[in-house]
Amino acid sequence: MTIETEEPALTVDELAARAGVTVRTVRFYSTRGLLPPPVIGPRRVGRYGPEHLALLALIEELQRQGMTLAAIERYLDRLPPGLDAHDLAVHRAVVASWAPDTVETVTREELQRRAGRTLSEEDVERLVAMDVVEGPPAGAGAEGVEGAVGSYRVDRGLLPLGVRLLDVPLSQEVILAARTTLIEHARAAAHELSRLLREAVAERDAQDVKSLTAQMHPLVVQALLTTFQRSLREELRQWPTEPEAGGSG
Repeated sequence: MTIETEEPALTVDELAARAGVTVRTVRFYSTRGLLPPPVIGPRRVGRYGPEHLALLALIEELQRQGMTLAAIERYLDRLPPGLDAHDLAVHRAVVASWAPDTVETVTREELQRRAGRTLSEEDVERLVAMDVVEGPPAGAGAEGVEGAVGSYRVDRGLLPLGVRLLDVPLSQEVILAARTTLIEHARAAAHELSRLLREAVAERDAQDVKSLTAQMHPLVVQALLTTFQRSLREELRQWPTEPEAGGSG
């Protein structure tokens, strides 16, 4: 596959740290052709962009789902060319949604390793507010940013999204309000779809219902993600891209 690389600002060490993997893993994926080569900058230093990071996260998620490297290669070959980081993140969201249980208990040090960055106390508090992370019990404490006292329950599927939101210039109140809106509408859609499907299979036996449910689950999730992505793009196209006339200056 090919990807459109923008802002190739990360070295291989920085890319590995942000992705929560080793440099050896990045180079192995590159050797296998799963990860496109970096842009060579000054002093012959390879630089990676956000698309490399998103693709690396997708590869790691596919591996966590039990796919072999050969299967991952076939999966990536079927993706359309020119995908950007947002498109790759959508594909990763689809893959991560099949995980039976993505919540794990980790130390503060492991949490930071998986986040690919140092997390301040404020960062962790924001992740907790977004329900991406559940902090240690009261009194467990965390001795500084690098401390590993106490433990954190982290949603592995949501952590990359939560970490990216830490850098979004929006207030915590806006992010939480957006989260509430998504949950409310997602539950309403899930309820209505469940009602429609339940009525459609009411006359079938239990085994047929179980089989149909297994088939419909991935199709419905993919349809919801695709429909929402297209709808959001249409909404964003209506945003003004230039300052309105009559401003100062």
